[in-house]
Amino acid sequence: MSQVRIVEVGPRDGLQNETRTLPPAIRAQLVQRLAQAGLRHIEAGAFVSPRWVPQMAGSDEVLWLLPALPGVRYSALVPNEQGMRSALACGYQEVAVFAAASETFSQRNTNCSIDESLTRFAPVAALAREHGVRLRGYISCVVACPYEGATAPGQVADLCLKLQQLGCDEISLGDTTGAGTPRQIRQLIAACAAQVPSAMLAGHFHDTYGMAVANVLAALEAGLTIFDASVSGLGGCPYSPGASGNLATEDLVYLLEGLGLPTGIDLERLIDAGAWIDTVLERQTASRVARARLAARAACATRP
Repeated sequence: MSQVRIVEVGPRDGLQNETRTLPPAIRAQLVQRLAQAGLRHIEAGAFVSPRWVPQMAGSDEVLWLLPALPGVRYSALVPNEQGMRSALACGYQEVAVFAAASETFSQRNTNCSIDESLTRFAPVAALAREHGVRLRGYISCVVACPYEGATAPGQVADLCLKLQQLGCDEISLGDTTGAGTPRQIRQLIAACAAQVPSAMLAGHFHDTYGMAVANVLAALEAGLTIFDASVSGLGGCPYSPGASGNLATEDLVYLLEGLGLPTGIDLERLIDAGAWIDTVLERQTASRVARARLAARAACATRP
């Protein structure tokens, strides 16, 4: 394995779960700072109802404010055909749909069953093919559901196959509750890789029990090369009580570089981007690496 790819989800999956709603100009500035740090795949917005997710209102404006940068791809989450048409109208290069491996979570999150959600995605997939837009699929609750308990790996694998057949180019496996352990992650990936190519699978880990970095290592050993992360650990899940934020991008980069896997990301600039958005949101960073680096900087600055 020579390189891995990081999908930065902070400007969407992160900010949509923060209590403060930021204007499009600030969100676009965050995306630019992340791109300047070397991130090349950034989830910048979502075309969902502003009534339910006000934090993502103006996702079209976010893209309009962003410069076209060589090698940088901006993506958006879309729940249905209407959202897809909005994303196409403003020029997003990739879209993502989101399903759940749990029926109860699917009903709570999208007000429909798993099969109904796949039906909603069909016109999205058709439009993606027509316009040459990449399609990504998210699966929530791949290890456990906050309402139903443990999720069977085979259940996730079957959904992976359905999303591939629908037309997804990539499928992100989301440990929504953060309950997964390395052993469970290896079992999950083995089951999914028996149904779809492992090259199209991504890992999306939450850090509720401090297992996110360990689960990345397990996933790497199982053959995954794509990982989602959120700058400064932004986010969580409003439909998963008690689940803490996403794996911090800073911590992921530190791990990968330490393993000799180049990311092309400037860690110091990434830490600065995280510190900036934390200041805007008046929050504390969830990244262990960033906290250590910022504390070291502060200590050096006070020495005579």
